[in-house]
Amino acid sequence: MSETIYSLERDLREAEAMADALIPYVHEDHLYGNVSGMFNSGSMPTLTIGALLMRLHRLNALSGSMNDAQRTQLAQITLKHDQVRNEWTTHYTQKLTQEAISRTKAMDGFFDECKEKPRTCHYNYNPETLRRTIVQDISVALTRLGANSDEVDKVVRNADSKLRRFTTPSDFVWAKPLEPVYPRSEYWWLYAKPPMPDSD
Repeated sequence: MSETIYSLERDLREAEAMADALIPYVHEDHLYGNVSGMFNSGSMPTLTIGALLMRLHRLNALSGSMNDAQRTQLAQITLKHDQVRNEWTTHYTQKLTQEAISRTKAMDGFFDECKEKPRTCHYNYNPETLRRTIVQDISVALTRLGANSDEVDKVVRNADSKLRRFTTPSDFVWAKPLEPVYPRSEYWWLYAKPPMPDSD
């Protein structure tokens, strides 16, 4: 999971590949897109607008540590994203809303597992932090677009209630370079985790 071992250069490459693939993805029906074949090694994350927004959020937050070439690359990625958002606003907003609901509901499997097999909860938490963080960045984007969704708000509140039930406060759970990007007040689930199970 790239969030526990962070590479700014990898984030840039992934964001660039995603931005390049936004057309035709944004106006197609499927929620999860494919940008495979962009790297010589390793697998490319699935394309969604939320996954790109998360990367743009943290790359912009970390831009002070970039060299000139990286900042230029980030500006070009941001421009491509903004052009698609502005040209395909309705499709873009619909995809974001659909993605937020889909990712949040996908967390139900983790919650069910925590209830049925509490010992596994601690070890299976990382994917949920990624889902919840992407959903947060989607919520911010929807607010900026004036496209808030009552359904998104409802499923997020429900998920957060369950997350709080199964977690306790902790140190930052992702790679240390990302900590300044994610304040505890807004991204509290990155400062929490399910307790370590007692050993037999």
